[in-house]
Amino acid sequence: MKADILIVGAGIIGLSTAYQLSEINPSKKIVVLDKEARAAEHQTGHNSGVIHSGIYYRPGSYKAEFAKNGSASMIEFCKKHNIEYNQCGKVIVATEEEELERMRNLYERGLMNKLDVTLLDGEAVRKIEPYVNTVGGIHVKNTGIINFREVTEKFGELFINNGGEIHYNNKVEAVKNNADTIEVTTNKTVYEADYLVNCAGLYSDKLAKLSGIDTDVKIIPFRGEYFKLNEDAEKYVKTLIYPVPNPELPFLGVHFTNMVGGGVDVGPNAVLGFKKEAYKKIGFDKSETLEILTFPGLYRMGLKNVKEAIGEYYRSFNKKAFVKAAQKLIPLIKASEITPMEAGVRAQAMKPDGTLLDDFYFEENDRSIHVLNAPSPAATCSIEIGKEIAQRFNTKFS
Repeated sequence: MKADILIVGAGIIGLSTAYQLSEINPSKKIVVLDKEARAAEHQTGHNSGVIHSGIYYRPGSYKAEFAKNGSASMIEFCKKHNIEYNQCGKVIVATEEEELERMRNLYERGLMNKLDVTLLDGEAVRKIEPYVNTVGGIHVKNTGIINFREVTEKFGELFINNGGEIHYNNKVEAVKNNADTIEVTTNKTVYEADYLVNCAGLYSDKLAKLSGIDTDVKIIPFRGEYFKLNEDAEKYVKTLIYPVPNPELPFLGVHFTNMVGGGVDVGPNAVLGFKKEAYKKIGFDKSETLEILTFPGLYRMGLKNVKEAIGEYYRSFNKKAFVKAAQKLIPLIKASEITPMEAGVRAQAMKPDGTLLDDFYFEENDRSIHVLNAPSPAATCSIEIGKEIAQRFNTKFS
């Protein structure tokens, strides 16, 4: 089968990219492949549903720019297509005095990123979130909540309306670079295209190597485990409540998230997955597990964060320990008031020296572009990432 542009991955990044490309290249035949039976089955479908503001990210980075612009474009998209969202805002709270300096630094970063943020004392925070334990906080007004699977499905619908095709149940098995085309073999057929876009998430590193990209980036899966507050405990959370993050660590810590469809999630912890799609606590794949455990960067990162890694694993297997972490923010929470949920898996790019890539990261050659790091806030930024890829394609082939 022939196509002008072949996109691998029908998550929110893949289908946003497909839609953007179909809008500005209506004459091109664009095909999206995915190994699953429907869209958004992995990172997108297990997303916490937060429209992020961009407060955490280094000024001038893709994440900072795309989150600020992406939160606005996402809300505009939702208004246009009648997708439910709630721009409820969030508070980032310091629970003890020693966190106040980090909180103020984060506030300054929010100002540098030109966000609508307000510095609050503990009393002012409790006017927003009465049950929270805090000595001060930041109110981030343009944070919101949404169902990103619904957004992804709308991207897919618009793409198909533009003449695009989505071929599900097609798992990529081989890629061959010919003189003038790129040939992709799946479990069902062989595709020949002028250009390949890799939005394969957890498998983006493997697809990049199959495509001839000489990258040292490895996708390491981290499982994020969530609980849901029981209905009687939902009163403890009015908006979104986050701790002040430690800038030395790659994850934000346990937080509380109101969901747009109702309910309140608490989590996640973040533990290493022993296979790419590590949705269960105990799960192995001989080839993938060996590849993950023999990657040198994993040990170099682990040596820097031994205490934190042990804590994350302990909370994974000990509900009381998880509740204790949640009680730092809301002391009234009890173990009986939370119920385990299905876990998600974060595709985190890592270098051999143990460095976790902090920003969105792309690699490309003459016939392909590869999204090799798109963890949170990628869903928020999906429209902007799609525009970026479409612009790169047009620059190369105009």
